[in-house]
Amino acid sequence: MSVAPPPIYEPAWFKSSYSGGNATECVETAFVHSGVLIRDSKHRSGQPIAVSAAAWTRFVAEARQMQR
Repeated sequence: MSVAPPPIYEPAWFKSSYSGGNATECVETAFVHSGVLIRDSKHRSGQPIAVSAAAWTRFVAEARQMQR
């Protein structure tokens, strides 16, 4: 009995709501099972940076603190 290959999963990338209309300076993120992927929106075919969910949570919390 043969086993079918697993489906190819394409992450759902999104930009920050703070990125505005400027398409030249933005990062995109995608939530995946293992954490969060981060990539440069100008170089989408490049290797994304992968971080754990805990690291992403700490990063967002620190970024929010800096805005205050």
